[in-house]
Amino acid sequence: MFDMMGMMKKVKELQANMEVAKTELELINVEGIAGHGAVKILLTATGTMKNIMIDDSLLSDKDTLEDLIVIAFEDARAKAATVTADKMAPLTNGLPIPPGMKLF
Repeated sequence: MFDMMGMMKKVKELQANMEVAKTELELINVEGIAGHGAVKILLTATGTMKNIMIDDSLLSDKDTLEDLIVIAFEDARAKAATVTADKMAPLTNGLPIPPGMKLF
């Protein structure tokens, strides 16, 4: 027999745990690097940009600078996605969540 009350309790627990995880992810920083460290971007694990550092030598080469910013951002974004997936895995273990679905 289907236990609706038990399921609702588990859903509430999951929601509370996910809120805690989201708060923790907002405190975790990841760094994306491009051009051997000439461009560095700091994001939270939830994707909020915190800082960008650009070597002075790139300021006269707009095209290269633009490319390196994109590369550094994508590097940081990929690292943030990995951290988020690792943090969420224990919470969502066994749940039928479609691939690519963002939980927050």
